[in-house]
Amino acid sequence: MIESFFDGNQVEILETHVDPITLLSGPPCCGKTSLLFQFAYNCASQSNANVVFMCNRSRLQSKRPYLSQSIDPSSHVFKLIQMKYVEDDEEIKKYFAAFHLHDKIPTAVVVDDFGDFFDDRTCQERYANPRGRDLAMVRTLALCYNAITHANKKSPCKLLLSDTHLGNSTRLLYIYKRWISSIFTVKGDGPGSFLLRNNNYSRSCGLGKTRIAKYSIALRYLVFEGITDDNEQ
Repeated sequence: MIESFFDGNQVEILETHVDPITLLSGPPCCGKTSLLFQFAYNCASQSNANVVFMCNRSRLQSKRPYLSQSIDPSSHVFKLIQMKYVEDDEEIKKYFAAFHLHDKIPTAVVVDDFGDFFDDRTCQERYANPRGRDLAMVRTLALCYNAITHANKKSPCKLLLSDTHLGNSTRLLYIYKRWISSIFTVKGDGPGSFLLRNNNYSRSCGLGKTRIAKYSIALRYLVFEGITDDNEQ
């Protein structure tokens, strides 16, 4: 699935088993939103079906995504990407609570900066608990998991979340791992260059190859530089 974050004209997007829910985690300013939007574009292009891109409007306007240079800005595929702007975790929960009522299930739902929708103080007051934010995330992830699992009984539907972490560890990894086995992490590899690594936390999966994609953000484009295999886990 690591190929799905890049332009299909630059890398062959393989049709393999894909976990229904995936997390992309990386440090600030590493192009996560660009990777997510390229993923949404690829899903819409391959399936000719709608994709929902959920985000905060003001944050998106302050960090617009960059796509591969070969993508035509006038492509009809962009019409298949439905932008849904939300302000907090309650709006995310309302969307997924009614997910089964949709006449047409989107082929993918992408949520940018998922963790940032959970305000510490608001969640603590709501649940009268100092760990209110953790509780809110657990309940929302459980709802997302149930909604996507139910949707996949009718037609294929993927959910991709992103979060920001500082240092080498994914923020709140212990919470995410309960519902998400496929987690991609980004780390810097020099000025403007990054490494995207896939990590599978499924207990049923044996030790396989870790795939690493190198990319950069240059001249307002997402630039794919290649994929290598790393046997170290």
